[in-house]
Amino acid sequence: MIEGKKILLGVCGSIAAYKSAFLVRLLVGLGAEVKVIMTTSATDFITPLTLATLSKTPVSLDFVKNKEGEWENHVELGLWADLILIAPASANTIAKLANGICDNLLCAVYLSARCPVMLAPAMDLDMYQHLSTVENLSKLQKYGNQILDAEHGELASGLVGQGRMAEPENILEHIKTFFQNKQKLVGKTALVTAGPTHEQIDPVRFIGNNSSGKMGVAIAEVLANQGATVHLISGPGVKDISHEHISSHKVKSADDMYECVNGLFDKVDIAVFAAAVADYKPSTVALQKIKKSDSTMNIELIKNKDIAAEMGKLKKKGQFTVGFALETENEEMNAMEKLKKKNFDMIVLNSLNDNGAGFSLDTNKISIFSVKNEPRHFSLKTKKQVAEDIVDNINEHLNA
Repeated sequence: MIEGKKILLGVCGSIAAYKSAFLVRLLVGLGAEVKVIMTTSATDFITPLTLATLSKTPVSLDFVKNKEGEWENHVELGLWADLILIAPASANTIAKLANGICDNLLCAVYLSARCPVMLAPAMDLDMYQHLSTVENLSKLQKYGNQILDAEHGELASGLVGQGRMAEPENILEHIKTFFQNKQKLVGKTALVTAGPTHEQIDPVRFIGNNSSGKMGVAIAEVLANQGATVHLISGPGVKDISHEHISSHKVKSADDMYECVNGLFDKVDIAVFAAAVADYKPSTVALQKIKKSDSTMNIELIKNKDIAAEMGKLKKKGQFTVGFALETENEEMNAMEKLKKKNFDMIVLNSLNDNGAGFSLDTNKISIFSVKNEPRHFSLKTKKQVAEDIVDNINEHLNA
């Protein structure tokens, strides 16, 4: 479960830093590769030599360039790790990470990392309860990081309350659960569509929409992080993604997306249709830019193929398909109609009437409807957290 995993441990200035030695020993004992980054203040509480000896790897304290002077090691470390664990996480470091302050190696690695991050706070009880700390921890959680709550007990100040760093054995259980959940989809192949399509009017203009593709990209990443081999088929403007388990397929129009999906669908176990595909396209595309002339212009539109519905007709036993419904009225009724009409196993509803949900935002608020389960309604979350909820529901159905 943990054997062979690459874990980057960040140690901050706190009396709880002594626990990091026990944590390193537990992780290494289970076969994990551990590298340690220490803040300068952390060295007042535990020596780099101790953690280097236990991890069998030199401890990183500051920025280092290679012989050619081409890169700094925060990039290398951020790409190396399967998981970043900051334990203990001091109030100072938590504040820096929550607000994008980058004045040491640990902060730089955090900002450049692509892997999940866990933080185990450690501080006196009044600091832990202070509104600024509560807000900073809430921010970090909204960014998709996992917070391992401080435990109750005697503190270095002599007070008794919540603020003690979680015990190494308890942190280890969180890490085991994390990697166990990551492996649920090993051996599965998934297809995810994301973003808009552009339907050309002439060489300059097109019909499109405001979809950013963020939701589809987040779902692709969660599926890949859980071990699935993922084909991400994305329209114009969707950000590039680099992941060893994700193959990116860039398309432009609805016809392009249909051809790509149709060519892959037979090979996949899971298909998530998150793209906002244009329903219509111009019946003819002008070869030259249309010049402005009259006060009005009429464009004849014809219907595009409904990609999800077409794949629903081709769906084989054992394939699991997920659709999306973005509605402004009669939301639940329309979502349930799409679920049946397009032969989905599950549909994700988000309403433009909900603040924080919709195109281009970093948050979403969803409800999930399925053939077998009762509807599930979720609060407003980051799209990364929403993606985790969606994939959790897929896993639940696959394992039922």
